[in-house]
Amino acid sequence: MMSKQLEQISDTSTESSAEPQLAYRHPYMVRVTHWVGVLCIIILLMSGLQIFNAHPALYFGQASDFAHPVASIGAEQEHGHEIGVTKIWGKTFNTTGILGLSGKKNSDEHAFPAWITLPGYQDLAGGRRWHFFFAWVLLFDGLIYFIWALASGHVWRDLIPSWRQFRHIGSSIIDHVRLRFPRGEEAKHYNVLQRLSYVIILFIVLPLLILAGLTMSPGIDAAFHWLTPLLGGRQSARTIHFLCAFLITAFATIHVVMVLLSGVWNNMRSMITGWYKINPEANFHG
Repeated sequence: MMSKQLEQISDTSTESSAEPQLAYRHPYMVRVTHWVGVLCIIILLMSGLQIFNAHPALYFGQASDFAHPVASIGAEQEHGHEIGVTKIWGKTFNTTGILGLSGKKNSDEHAFPAWITLPGYQDLAGGRRWHFFFAWVLLFDGLIYFIWALASGHVWRDLIPSWRQFRHIGSSIIDHVRLRFPRGEEAKHYNVLQRLSYVIILFIVLPLLILAGLTMSPGIDAAFHWLTPLLGGRQSARTIHFLCAFLITAFATIHVVMVLLSGVWNNMRSMITGWYKINPEANFHG
C-alpha cells in the first residue's frame, strides 16, 4: 500500500515538472462543418418533434396500421384522470409530465412538450418549413465534409481505426467507464472508441437518416421511386428516420457529457481555434 502511494506521489511530481503542450488537433474544415452540423441537428430535432406531434406513432410497412403501431405517445384516461402514455412494442409506460402529457398542470397534451419543439406552438406547416430547409443545409454540409475528408486523407488517417487500436479496445472501454482521459502523445489523436463512434454516426447513421428523410418527400419519391421499397415502405422509412434521429441524439448527449468531464474550455478552444492543450503523460494504477 505504501509503495503504491509513493508511486503515485512520484507520478504527480513528474507531471508537475512537465509543461503542457498545444497541438493542432482539428483542421479548419472539421471545425466549420462541425458547427454548421450542430446548428442543423438542433433545429432538425426540434422541428422534427413538431412534425412527429402531428401524428405521434410509428409503423413498419407502406401504410399506417393504426391498430398496431411499433411505438406511440399520447394521453389516456386512467381512474378518472388523464395520464401521459408511451407504448413501445406493446409495452405501456406511464410518462406523465414528460411525454404525452406535460407542462404546467399537465396542460400540454402532445407527444413531446412545447418547449422542445420548433415552433413552440402547434404548427405542422411551420415545423416542416424549418425541417426541410435545414435538412438541405445539413445534406450539403455533410457532402462538403465527406469530399474533403476523402481528398485530404482525414478518413483513413484520423477516423478509420487501425488493427493495433482494435487490439486495445477493451482497455479503451475500461478507461472511458472509469473516466480516465488520455494524456501525452495519446491525446493528440482520436482513440478507438471515438473513431468507431464517429465512423458509425458520420458514415452510417447520418446517411441513413438523410436517405429515409428523402424517401418521405413526395417529390423525391416520384423522381426516385425505388427508394421507398428499398427501405421497406413509406412508414418504415419514417420509423427508420426517427430511430436514426434518436441514435444521433444519444450520441450527442454522450459527446457533450464527455466534453464537460474532460475539460470544457480545452475542448471548446480546440473546436473553435483548432488548438488542444496536451497534458503530460501519467501512469494510472488500478
